[in-house]
Amino acid sequence: MSGTAACALLLLLFLGCADLKPNAGLKTWSRFSRRPYPGDKAFLYDTFPRDFIWAVGTAAYQVEGAFEKDGKGPSIWDTFTRGGTRVAKGDVGSDSYHNINADIRAIRQLGVSHYRFSLSWARIFPNGTRGSYNELGTNYYRRLIRRLKDIRVQPVVTLYHWDLPEHLQQTLGGWSSPDMVRIFSDYADFCFQTFGDDVKFWITIDNPFVVARHGYGTGVVAPGIKNDPDLPFRVGHNLLKAHAAAWHLYNRHYRPRQRGKVSMALASHWIKPIHTRLDSLRDCQCSLDHVLGWFARPLFTDGDYPPCMKATLGSRLPSFTEEEREQVRGTADFFALSHGAALSFQFINDSLKFGQQEELDLRMLLYWVSAEYDKPPIFVVQSGWYVLGNTKTEDPKHMYYLKRFISEALKSIVIDGVNVIGYTAWSLIDGFEWHREYGIRRGLYYVNFKTPDMKREPKTSATFYRNVIQRKGFPELPENRPAQGVFPCDFAWGVSANSIQVETTPSQFADSSVYLWNISNNGELIRLEGLSAPPLRRSPHCADYVTIQQQVDEITAVGVTHFHFSLNWSALVPTGDVSRPNTTLLGYYRCFTRQLLQAQVTPVVTLWHHTRLGSSMPAPLDTVNKWLNHETPQAFADYARLCYRELGDHVKMWITLNEPNDEMVSYQEAHQMLRAHALAWQAYDREFRHAQGGQVSLTLYMDWMEPAFSFRREDVEPAKRVLDFRVGWFAEPIFGSGDYPTCMRSWLRQLNSLDLPIFNEEDRLLVKGAYDFFAISHFSTKLITHAKEDSYTYTAMLEMQYMIDTTWIQSPRPVVPWGLRKALNWVKEHYSNVPVYVMANGVQEDPAQFKDSLRVYYLYNYINEALKAYTLDGVNLKGYFAYALSDQRDPGFGMYGQVHEEVIIKASLSNYRHIIQHNGFPPPGAAEQQCPRSPQPCVGCQVQVNRPLVGFLTLVGAGVLITLVLIIYFSAKRQKECY
Repeated sequence: MSGTAACALLLLLFLGCADLKPNAGLKTWSRFSRRPYPGDKAFLYDTFPRDFIWAVGTAAYQVEGAFEKDGKGPSIWDTFTRGGTRVAKGDVGSDSYHNINADIRAIRQLGVSHYRFSLSWARIFPNGTRGSYNELGTNYYRRLIRRLKDIRVQPVVTLYHWDLPEHLQQTLGGWSSPDMVRIFSDYADFCFQTFGDDVKFWITIDNPFVVARHGYGTGVVAPGIKNDPDLPFRVGHNLLKAHAAAWHLYNRHYRPRQRGKVSMALASHWIKPIHTRLDSLRDCQCSLDHVLGWFARPLFTDGDYPPCMKATLGSRLPSFTEEEREQVRGTADFFALSHGAALSFQFINDSLKFGQQEELDLRMLLYWVSAEYDKPPIFVVQSGWYVLGNTKTEDPKHMYYLKRFISEALKSIVIDGVNVIGYTAWSLIDGFEWHREYGIRRGLYYVNFKTPDMKREPKTSATFYRNVIQRKGFPELPENRPAQGVFPCDFAWGVSANSIQVETTPSQFADSSVYLWNISNNGELIRLEGLSAPPLRRSPHCADYVTIQQQVDEITAVGVTHFHFSLNWSALVPTGDVSRPNTTLLGYYRCFTRQLLQAQVTPVVTLWHHTRLGSSMPAPLDTVNKWLNHETPQAFADYARLCYRELGDHVKMWITLNEPNDEMVSYQEAHQMLRAHALAWQAYDREFRHAQGGQVSLTLYMDWMEPAFSFRREDVEPAKRVLDFRVGWFAEPIFGSGDYPTCMRSWLRQLNSLDLPIFNEEDRLLVKGAYDFFAISHFSTKLITHAKEDSYTYTAMLEMQYMIDTTWIQSPRPVVPWGLRKALNWVKEHYSNVPVYVMANGVQEDPAQFKDSLRVYYLYNYINEALKAYTLDGVNLKGYFAYALSDQRDPGFGMYGQVHEEVIIKASLSNYRHIIQHNGFPPPGAAEQQCPRSPQPCVGCQVQVNRPLVGFLTLVGAGVLITLVLIIYFSAKRQKECY
């Protein structure tokens, strides 16, 4: 039983004998361990409910500025930023106090339905109490709400977002004092009365975990207290009671008329078990209880703290009286959840992880909240990521995290049935980021803090969020849907391997020993010392090599029509002299290709497979210069002639160079490789094609390069540039103009003062047109952005950087099926109707996963995208080769696995065979495709020859069976042996 299955079974047993409440969230880990992989991880194309809330938010101290303007009193953050080692302050922030119009303009551009902002308590009550009321501060919020109404955006108002009036901290000790319950209630009463007619969503307190633990425990945030380890729990106790008092006040006096809703914003991490044992799951549950459950359980369950917290902390945790429990319980009209780069995700130490691992997963957190707290409506009131402070308007990392969180919320609604009512992107504009000051930026709008007017500019994340809102999510487009249809009858279905198993010593008839067969005991063969059979007096036969038949059997079991593998140049011509080849190895390759043909599998043979680990060149060429040696191209052409001559009767598809377009290959080396390929192709075209009728080309590595911001020309151009440098580099001289891509030459010359090698007229004519088909290896897709973001490695020469979409399935390279379709279309657009083969396409997965569901998913979806390229886009696609056959030769990629000496057939093999049998994806109920039967291959043809036949004579006596081997000559119709 797998670890996942064992985990699920333990949980089922546990949950079967325990009340589902209050630990109903414990089933979350079990549920998601049973979700279909990787289908459940795939991106979901769907839309949000019609009444879904789309919001964006800010916090007062982060953006308002004007810290002494119009009568505002000091807050604990004004004091905190002036002490200790703090450098920057929020005195000006984003200056929203003076820029209402700019903020409103940004909000309107986004198209959100709601705007979450917080009130600065000290701006309304400078010393924290009603007696210090400040009309000018209140008018600022009246004006903001009125402007929001003008653009039909609903306010979501937070009463307290960490900026307590300093006077209350100095006189009472802030939230450590029980008196704060009454004072906060009075402040809330004023806000409800003053603004409540226009506000339907209220947040009383934002992220009480950070306020209590980091404000009064670790001292990382204001007021920066860290002397009493028990103080955070007393603070949390007061925060809960203050919230409850405000909720009851609203419920009694304002709800009947204003009809609003009130909650407390709770933030949490997500955590995964390091083991599948039940105790690890309970530790995960306890971790969430210490962060989220600390406040959520009193509000949503029974008015008391989680049992795990009580058991861990004992008397350190305050107790609620029965009356207080009733006062706190049920005081939340919706679950306001914060998730993202907040302080609750940086525990300062690992104590609250209980030995488990923190993880970023909004979907599982939403499910846990729904299960644990009896399916409350969940409003995600803060969500997003951040980029480093020197990032300006291009923020690809922020954008793709935003996409990830929104898509997880969508899955939570559509797949998991969680009642998510809204999503708030954080934040509207860049601002003061608490303990990180201005070191990171989280805004959808860039703020230039050095300019007097704090100009706001939309980032790419803002454009993305606006598009998502306009489309109400991610509606499925026709190109997202699986295609139905079939490939042509002559479509080449193949499987690739970097190499084959070679056994040059015959594995049959090589042992001259005589054995006894002990049939009365254990059936073992007992070797008779001193006895040997006479020599067979026979030349080697292809059948002598058991490994050949084993490999051919494995290949035919896949159901393919073609098999692609590579020869070993250095082993075939070890001295570099083609007149002295390794005839034994040549014979083995000849036998292997012949046996493939007999099994109706077409061999596709690569002459040289580029690898960073070794050159696979003959020793005389494997010097420092290697391909830079001007003799190497001609030596390669001579080697190609040898292979054509010796194997050409059986091989009709040749690959000269496999994936030579490696980033580590220099431009000078590439130039010689191109000449070598062309010389080898020309040799076949002139000397062998007429007699053998085969085809020759090379295979280029071609992962797709997608602009990170497809809606911006600034990223479209770098993506085109990378494709020119990675693929056009080899493709254009052969399939196009006979020279390197124009933009490649000009780019290197202008920006790097580099010149590519020059094709003289002779070489240009040699290289141009030296192909019979276009072959690519394709595995994954990368995002390309011109934005210079510190989170990624920037490539200065091409002025771009690679990145990934965090919604893509990883293993370890991203699984992006549509990238293959785009790559095939690139070939068609650049080189017209050239025949195209996908010569290698596969995914790396744990070799121990014999039920290789990721590979099953990968092959199905990539082949389906190839079908779209053929049927919908008109790409002249001739064949598809899955990579790879076996883990033994290509670890982690095989459709065959191996445990000790046992070969294991993985699930992907039967699934690939099923696709091949149907020649694609025919519509249900469609008539079977009628294809003419292929003629049987005639390899050597049938001839009348005398051959020795092996016979066995058995003698039985005294419980011992003696078998003698006899060689009998007779005349029979037998196939001509390969050598």
